Amino acid sequence: MGSLQKLSVEQLAAGSIGVGVLVLLLKGCAWLLTGSAAFYSDALETLVNVAAAALALWAVRMSAKPADADHTYGHAKIELFTAMVEGALIVCAAVLIMAHAWEAWQAPHLPDAPVRGLAINAAATVINAVWAAVLLQAGKRERSPALIADARHLVADVVTSAGIFAGVLLVVLTGRAALDPLLAAATAVYVLWSGMRMVGESANVLMDALPSPAIMERIHALVGSHAKGAIEAHDFRARRAGHTSFLEFHLVVPGGMSVSEAHNICDEIEAALHAEMQGLIVTIHVEPEAKAKQEGVLVR
Repeated sequence: MGSLQKLSVEQLAAGSIGVGVLVLLLKGCAWLLTGSAAFYSDALETLVNVAAAALALWAVRMSAKPADADHTYGHAKIELFTAMVEGALIVCAAVLIMAHAWEAWQAPHLPDAPVRGLAINAAATVINAVWAAVLLQAGKRERSPALIADARHLVADVVTSAGIFAGVLLVVLTGRAALDPLLAAATAVYVLWSGMRMVGESANVLMDALPSPAIMERIHALVGSHAKGAIEAHDFRARRAGHTSFLEFHLVVPGGMSVSEAHNICDEIEAALHAEMQGLIVTIHVEPEAKAKQEGVLVR
């Protein structure tokens, strides 16, 4: 695990493709061996994960490009677009799973070679669980929406795979073949919810939603404690674009304060914010005391 932590975001994204293909082959084998509708749903979800991993790799490469004349804020938002596409792919997979579950419901049958199928599916699930943990840790460390989205795919896959394993085992033990398509349908509902949630979260960030209240409260506290000499700070605005966050606010200072003194206060605030929040770009608009609103962060 330690050596994996040294891999770059791009290397991890590329690794997800290889892991995804391996898991897809294993789950495909489990489905072909057993003919289980539930194992089919598991394999189809993994197929979406492979496509998502390829999108994540492309997004990571694009977002790493520096700002240019046409994209002065950089290319980090591309990761959010790909997260939305990945969510849409998950929704499509849910529809296909439901269709297959309906077909299996018409003519249910007990799984063939259940022991081998269950063993192969369990091995694939363990591989997914380990890789999901690696991606989630790296995604949070590097603040990469693409890696985090990919990790969430795998976490959802692990949860559904565990449920499917238990369900297929129950089918084998009870001899009730109708449980197999019902299990596939339940998986489709969960996958659909997961995809719609991912689309909604990505769209919310693309619409420049504020960070969480806890983050904004911390920003206010840092500004208030490092703005000695100023009067207040107000009109806070913040948004996130991939691994970069943007913060703007107005800082009210005494009217007779020199530009140099006001600039020093801004430097103190920015240094405190950057010490706790990586990838933050701060813009401070300095105003004289006549502009005070007696709201926001009061320094004195």
